[in-house]
Amino acid sequence: MRVISQNVIKANLSINNQVHASIKHGLVLLVGFTPGDNEDIALKMANKIVKSRIFQDENGHTNLSIVDINGEILSVSQFTLYGDLRKGNRPSFVNALEPKRASELYDYFNICLKNILQKEIKTGVFGADMQIDLINNGPFTMIYDSQELIKND
Repeated sequence: MRVISQNVIKANLSINNQVHASIKHGLVLLVGFTPGDNEDIALKMANKIVKSRIFQDENGHTNLSIVDINGEILSVSQFTLYGDLRKGNRPSFVNALEPKRASELYDYFNICLKNILQKEIKTGVFGADMQIDLINNGPFTMIYDSQELIKND
């Protein structure tokens, strides 16, 4: 499982030129799954993201979590996180999890985020053509990869 986390001042997600979801200060999460991912990995990744101290405190140090700042989350499915460009110039997506199972894990991951944060999570629509309009804060972007973060669990 891979998640790209962007600290944002605000973000809007549109589908068919209609705003589907929007957040103010918080995180935009781009979420992808690969074969072997499961509910246990999704839960561990949700916990890691929520507990990560990636927001600045009053002294400018990254000491605060999304909980500490009462921030919002916009979670967006993105199978292209597993695009492979090692051979040729056209990406291969053989490392992306098949859509049905990826959709199930995406839904579960968002439920985990909601339960940990105790607040609603804004989401895109799995498989839809979406446009995201955001203002990056910092910019401050983190890459969470379950292969690196929880390989020893």
